[in-house]
Amino acid sequence: MLLQTIILTVVFATAYAAASNSTSSTMLETIVTTVASIIGAAVVVGLINQQQSISDSSSSSSRQRKSKRDDSSSSDTDISVEGSVMVTLPAWALASWEDYFTRKYTTDEEMMSLAIHLSDRNITERTGGPFGAAIFERHADNHATLVSIGMNRVVPLGNSTLHGETVAIQLAQRRLGSFTLMLDENKEDGLFYDESHDDDEKESSTPRKRQFELFTSCEPCAMCLGATLWSGVSRIVCAATKDDAQSIGFDEGPVFEQSYEHLEKAGIQVTRNILREDAAKVLQRYGTSGRIYNRG
Repeated sequence: MLLQTIILTVVFATAYAAASNSTSSTMLETIVTTVASIIGAAVVVGLINQQQSISDSSSSSSRQRKSKRDDSSSSDTDISVEGSVMVTLPAWALASWEDYFTRKYTTDEEMMSLAIHLSDRNITERTGGPFGAAIFERHADNHATLVSIGMNRVVPLGNSTLHGETVAIQLAQRRLGSFTLMLDENKEDGLFYDESHDDDEKESSTPRKRQFELFTSCEPCAMCLGATLWSGVSRIVCAATKDDAQSIGFDEGPVFEQSYEHLEKAGIQVTRNILREDAAKVLQRYGTSGRIYNRG
């Protein structure tokens, strides 16, 4: 701005001096020269303004890019809509939430009944495939509390990974604030060490592991079997079999008896065929009209 002012001042001063020293015979020529000088100065000023505008725009863009970089590096939880995935339960499941979570669970059959109910309700409400799952925490007196539920949400949410087991695992880990369900018991959690030991022995004793058990209405596909291995559950309980699922057209992938042996070697107890007939009936019902989205 200062440079522009100086240029205009010099031009007008020069023009004035020229006009003052001119004779009448050269006045017209002086006027023309003055006008040309003013136009030239205006052009110069315009170029300066344009350059300044480009510079300001470049600086602003640079600041905006830096601001975005700073924002993205400030927290890995600030994810754009395009970079996020939504996992939701159906409305009917949320409406029944209190009922599911206030029930008393003791036997495998009681817990598996919930998983099968979820699979059956899911196809009745047309909110996903015929698979349900639930994760329970087993306590020392053998009763269990419900930690999470899950049902197949592949088609409604457009996500091939949202099987009943993976939904239940994700929601359980979210609820507990941990990437694994292999957690130690401790007094802060309201859990316990062996009270028969004295204080010194208590401090040095190894805390018990919390026992989380995954109940699923059907034996897991290859993906869910892997998810089970890494989830941290201590036990998996299955109802219908791989053959039951494949009989209506589903491709369960490379799942073998050795797969279950691997789980057991990793410390995960495996129980199968709990209420198999009830779960298989749900699959058969779905097979008559439901969408087989990964047909074998």
